[in-house]
Amino acid sequence: MKIGVIGAGAAGLAAAYDLTKDSNHVDVYESSYFTGGQASTIPVGGTPLERGYHHLFTNDVSIIELIDELGLEESLNWIKSSVGTYTQGQLFKTTTPIDLLTLSFLPIVDRLRLGLFTLYIKRITDWKKLEHITADSWLKEHLGYNLYSKLWAPLLRGKFGKQYDTVGMPWFWSKIQTRFASRKGISGEVLGYPVGSFDIIFDALEASIKSRYGQIFLSHKVEKIVHNGRKIIGLEFTNSSGKRRYEEYDLVICTAPSFEFTNLIDLPENYRSKLESVKYLGAVVLILELKHKLTDFYWLNIADDKMPFLGVIEHTNLIPNHIYSGHHVVYFTNYLDRNEETYSLSKNQLIDKYSPYIRKINRNFDISWIINSHHNVLSAAQPVITPGYSHRIPSHQTPYEGLYLANTTQIYPEDRGTNYSVQMGRRVAKMVIEYKNKKIS
Repeated sequence: MKIGVIGAGAAGLAAAYDLTKDSNHVDVYESSYFTGGQASTIPVGGTPLERGYHHLFTNDVSIIELIDELGLEESLNWIKSSVGTYTQGQLFKTTTPIDLLTLSFLPIVDRLRLGLFTLYIKRITDWKKLEHITADSWLKEHLGYNLYSKLWAPLLRGKFGKQYDTVGMPWFWSKIQTRFASRKGISGEVLGYPVGSFDIIFDALEASIKSRYGQIFLSHKVEKIVHNGRKIIGLEFTNSSGKRRYEEYDLVICTAPSFEFTNLIDLPENYRSKLESVKYLGAVVLILELKHKLTDFYWLNIADDKMPFLGVIEHTNLIPNHIYSGHHVVYFTNYLDRNEETYSLSKNQLIDKYSPYIRKINRNFDISWIINSHHNVLSAAQPVITPGYSHRIPSHQTPYEGLYLANTTQIYPEDRGTNYSVQMGRRVAKMVIEYKNKKIS
């Protein structure tokens, strides 16, 4: 069969990989000039680095299996992580369970409650029992207002902004379970990172696709998914030369965000309403290459509503800085509504806005530390998953025969991420192959 795939991120490439292995002709259309989507890279200190911070947990089975299939297993390193929390003007180590019991900004009763809470939530195996309730209300009930307001509420507000009290508890449960899965005893968690960046995975996928029956068209923007009223028949797109073209296809897989997908094809109201019911938050990522180390942590949670960013990920506290020409590489990340002012700020404006607050984390920080800087904005970084979401997930099989959707609103209860995008892409490819086999038989 001749199949068109919209999007060359993790889901699109994983789907194309399996479909070409099944001897289908596959064309992948990517509007950007690079593959990899949110895990794509830029040169930092002479080495590829993800535009947005990326790592793997030990239970990221789907992408680990794919890495093994591609013969890259020896390139995946597992490294001990370090976690901290900034609150009340101080940095606290929160890497291990013992660290949580020594948090001086919490009364001893709350520290014990936090320890018991982690044991309790770890034992919850059926997330469906949590689906009717928000994380905000569940955590207040089980942690108490004081502990919740000091530790978790600022993190939820930082992640989801004004939407923080609408987020379903299964989302929070999934994040905690993922962290627990990567813990090695009482010494904290280990994280995976491929030598040479995530580029090696996408490069290998691209090479495999092209070696069979596949093509990848960069800087090609799909403008319309064409149908005959019942079935998909082709794609209209603008090529890299700016010319409008049309190509016929038997099947199409779209991995675009829902708000882009609804502009590509007219959809029945019941399916469209499911897509439009999910709100996406955007993301602003500032990467600084520094002369000096900023903190001792790889991952620094910001539990302070006054700070203008929600997380500080010091990549070179996980991966040695000599790989990046000796520069210390730090991500400052923010999830926010696309209408908020920060979303539209330039790189230099962000540096000016963030600098006084970076000094709160390290009082010695100075603008002169900055060797280089990078800025990335994502329009569809984080779907806001609300209670009862399992009943509102749009199906991969759309109302049109031969048209499949695979985007981050369909990842649940797990949070969106490269692993789950790979899993989803391969799942949809399997659906397509089954459809093809039924047609042939």
